[in-house]
Amino acid sequence: MEFMTSLQGGLDDQKPSLFELLSEQQLASLIPPSLRYLLAVATHRRPRYLLRVLNSFDELYALLSLAVERYYLRSYGGGFTENFYGLKRERVLRITGGEAKRARLGAPHEMRETLKLRRGDVWRNLAVMVLLPYVKRKLDESYDVHAASVNMLGPTYRDREQYPVDGTVRQRIMWLYKWFLRTVYPSVNAAYYFSLLAFNLAYLFDGSKYHSPWLWLIGTRMRRMNEADSRARALAAQPKPAASTPGARPGQTNSIFSPRVMTQTIYPRLLSSLSILLPTSIFALKFLEWWHASDFARQLSRKANEGLELPPPIISGLPSPPKAKRNSQAADDNESNEKPASRRDSGIEQPPISSKTHLPILTVPAPTSASSADSSNTAAVCPICLGEMVNPTAAQTGFVYCYTCIYKWVDGSHPRQEAFMEGSAVGEKEEDQGSTEESGGGESRVGKWESGVGRDAVTGRRVLGGTSGLRRVMV
Repeated sequence: MEFMTSLQGGLDDQKPSLFELLSEQQLASLIPPSLRYLLAVATHRRPRYLLRVLNSFDELYALLSLAVERYYLRSYGGGFTENFYGLKRERVLRITGGEAKRARLGAPHEMRETLKLRRGDVWRNLAVMVLLPYVKRKLDESYDVHAASVNMLGPTYRDREQYPVDGTVRQRIMWLYKWFLRTVYPSVNAAYYFSLLAFNLAYLFDGSKYHSPWLWLIGTRMRRMNEADSRARALAAQPKPAASTPGARPGQTNSIFSPRVMTQTIYPRLLSSLSILLPTSIFALKFLEWWHASDFARQLSRKANEGLELPPPIISGLPSPPKAKRNSQAADDNESNEKPASRRDSGIEQPPISSKTHLPILTVPAPTSASSADSSNTAAVCPICLGEMVNPTAAQTGFVYCYTCIYKWVDGSHPRQEAFMEGSAVGEKEEDQGSTEESGGGESRVGKWESGVGRDAVTGRRVLGGTSGLRRVMV
């Protein structure tokens, strides 16, 4: 593919292909969202210190990019990601044809120094590499906020917001800015991408030395690094002799916090280490993508979980059953023909209390260890209907119910809730039906109890999101 750009005008080893340039641009465009994502994850843990940094990410990234790109342009002649691909930027000679092939072959070092970016070229390239992407990102974000939805609503809705004749200067400028985003910016954005497409096609078929209109404006083009560049970089990387290195002046120290050591030693080494950090981070990213996309990780986790018996969830705040009831349950466990005893709908003697209304909350007994052991060979039992579980659904507390039972319970329309609040004994076992009179059977419990609307049936805790917070269990 690298020879596609040289089909029209002969072979040029130092001219990069369009595909290399597009790959470099794609890599450069992936850095800001990756850093923003890492910063967002860290902000969730330390919002007090990082929230302001995240809100000003574009400005801080522009300043950081300005420092890094300026160093790489002055040291290597190319940007941060361009140096990773072995590319550089050089000035275009103002001569007929714009090429000096004989001089390039006869005196490569002299030609390198002649085409090297000067101070003004560095700042013009920084404006294209840092300022232009920053302005483009801010305009795109502003268009999504102020213009995208309004343009979809049509001109009738746009006419409602009239020009503030009596408004402040800020209001007038904001109105003009929104008008620009809604009417002019779509055409400007389309012209921007069409110009990039035109220059890319011209560069692909060797019709232009520039693959971007901005490089054409500043008189800079992209080239591959040659042997002279490699030798110059090797000489620059060699340590300077001790005689040429000025020592510390009287009153100065060699501490790493001194400005002289920071500017001459730590700052260049820190920026140079980014060239090693970039390929390492790319390799780690690709490895994580393969790990999560492949079936190897799933098989490994499945083998690790084989034979692992998880205990039922332990919820803090559940009242423990009375001592007499524990003794009766222990006696019932010794009898093979007996089933585990259940409690009444009024709950145990100490039901959970609501922190807002200070009323007891209607709950159902939690599945005991005996019942879970018995259900290992049979179908699981729903704690609400005490029947075989249909469409298992887990609440946020970890307990599993029938989908219809927990849905109606959280919604507050379960027959067991309605019967309990009315004072009847629907849903009780035969041995518990005769004891409803002890807890006030036949009397309405409205205003005396909470029916458990929006709460978990076993723990009495609120389910965040209501019925939308329930999750079906995939078996």
